[in-house]
Amino acid sequence: MFFANIIKAIILGIIEGITEWLPISSTGHLILVDEFIKLKMSPEFMSMFNVVIQLGAILAVIVLYFHKLNPFAPSKSSQEKKDTWSLWFKVIVAIIPSGILGILLDDWLDANLHKFLPVAIVLIIYGVAFIWVEKRNRGVKPVYTSLQGFTYRAALIVGFFQVLSLVPGTSRSGATILGGILIGASRFVATEFSFFMGIPTMLGASGYKILKFIKQGNSFDFETSVILLVGTVVSFVVSIIAIKFLLSYIKKNDFTAFGWYRIILGAILIGYWLIAM
Repeated sequence: MFFANIIKAIILGIIEGITEWLPISSTGHLILVDEFIKLKMSPEFMSMFNVVIQLGAILAVIVLYFHKLNPFAPSKSSQEKKDTWSLWFKVIVAIIPSGILGILLDDWLDANLHKFLPVAIVLIIYGVAFIWVEKRNRGVKPVYTSLQGFTYRAALIVGFFQVLSLVPGTSRSGATILGGILIGASRFVATEFSFFMGIPTMLGASGYKILKFIKQGNSFDFETSVILLVGTVVSFVVSIIAIKFLLSYIKKNDFTAFGWYRIILGAILIGYWLIAM
């Protein structure tokens, strides 16, 4: 049982590492995969596991962007350090809406929307949204072509879009990238800002889930600790690859393909649900 759970944690870590950064919903995919590859763990552990392994994905962003995000880097000029601090303040402003509502709605979301069918439906809805936004913006010149020019107002608006990602199947990166593009950010700026928003968002969400898990009377024994660690490490390694792929991909392509992927996957899953119900 223990080694079977390790293999399953590796699979879930791979899925998390890929789907956290591609706009196709990591939480949604983890919930869907749980229908077929179940970790033999408590529901409380799984609720915590599905969020905490995203720490591995976040560490990948920190490693890849350490210099850009470090306001204390000695090689930076005073203006560059000021720009870095400004970027962090914009990120903090952006995460406030989802931070507040995420805590208030966590129990309700777990009870009502962390389920197979809602995830499948939401995959389709945002798949259509991606295709529509890309068609709408075809030929439109971006207003924000650099993070330095990205305003606090723009950051807050993207932050409200991140609230949408509290619904499983939406995709945190997908919602924030869509929001960024809709208000005039280039795909590259919207994607990078989405990455950076993920750092405090997922650190906070993971810490909250761990505290909630402990308050429910649970503890971390050898098995739960190893499973959580394995999933987190695997998601870190795979995230490095996924982030590099996405940044390279959007230099020449838009997000339409991800929209179609979501629609097709959602339709298949609804068909499966109708047959299995």
